[in-house]
Amino acid sequence: MPGPRRTGGLAVTGEKVRAREPSGSGGLQYHIKCRPGDVAPTVLLPGDPERVPYISSFWDEYREVARHREYVTHTGRYKGVEVSATSTGIGGPAAAIAVEELLRVGASTFIRVGTTGAIQPFIDVGDVIIVAGAVRLDGTTKQYVRAEYPAIAHFEVVEALIEAAESVGARYHVGVVASTDSFYTGQARPGFKGYEQSWMKDLIPDLQRAGVLSFEMEASTILTLSSIYGARGGAVLAVVANRVKDELVENAGVEAAVRTANEAVKILHEWDEAKKAKGRRYATPGLFRA
Repeated sequence: MPGPRRTGGLAVTGEKVRAREPSGSGGLQYHIKCRPGDVAPTVLLPGDPERVPYISSFWDEYREVARHREYVTHTGRYKGVEVSATSTGIGGPAAAIAVEELLRVGASTFIRVGTTGAIQPFIDVGDVIIVAGAVRLDGTTKQYVRAEYPAIAHFEVVEALIEAAESVGARYHVGVVASTDSFYTGQARPGFKGYEQSWMKDLIPDLQRAGVLSFEMEASTILTLSSIYGARGGAVLAVVANRVKDELVENAGVEAAVRTANEAVKILHEWDEAKKAKGRRYATPGLFRA
C-alpha cells in the first residue's frame, strides 16, 4: 500500500498548475493533498492534526491518506460505514480551505469535532455542545456572503448528533455558539500586557443574555460554507473550559465528542439509506414509521 502523500521543506514537484484553480494531476488538491476517491462522503473535521488518529482509533479500519501542513486525512470505516477525518488547523481561513478542497474531491457532509469554552454557568467542563448555529464573529465567512446570512447546522446532522450523544451517554447541550478569529481579545481575554478595548468588557455579558453557549473558532465557517454549497454541516464540541467559573481542563470531554461524532456518521448513513429506499428527500419521524 502506498504511503500517505507528503510534502516536506521546500521540495518542488515540477508540475505546473493553474493559479486560479490550483489542483494537480488527477485532481490532487493544493493544500490537503487529496484526490477524488480519497475521502468518504462524510468527513469529520477536528482542528488539531493529532486528533485525527484519535478519531480513527475508534474505527474498524483506517489508512492515512495525506499529511501536509495542518491538514492530516484518514479514511476508513466505522461500524461498516465509510468515513474520513481531516484536520483543519486553527480558525476560519484554514477551515475554509479544508471544506473547499474536500468538496472538490467528493465530500458532502461535514461535522466539526472540536473544543470550546463555555460562557454559561450551567455548562460544566467535560460536557458536550451540539451546535445548532453560530454567531459569525469571524472574518472568513464575510468573504463569502453578507453578514446577515445565518450560520446554521443542517437539521439532520443536529438530530443525528443528539441521537448519538444519547446512545453514548454524553452530557450534552444544544444551541448557538460564537465563532471568533481571535482566541485572546476576540473571546474577551486580555491581549499581551493586558491589552483590551472597551467593547471586550461587554462581549461575554451580551452573548450570555442572548443565550449563546460558548466560544470557538471554526463552526461558523464550516456551517456557512456547507449551506452555501448545498452540503450538510454540523459540529459537536467538547467543553474544555468555562469562562464564568474560570476553569480549563485540557481534553475534557474530547472522548465523548469523538464517540458522538463517529456514532452520528453511522446514524446519518442509516437515515440516508432509509431515504433512498422510501424515495424521501429528508429524514423525518415519518420516515421510520411502518
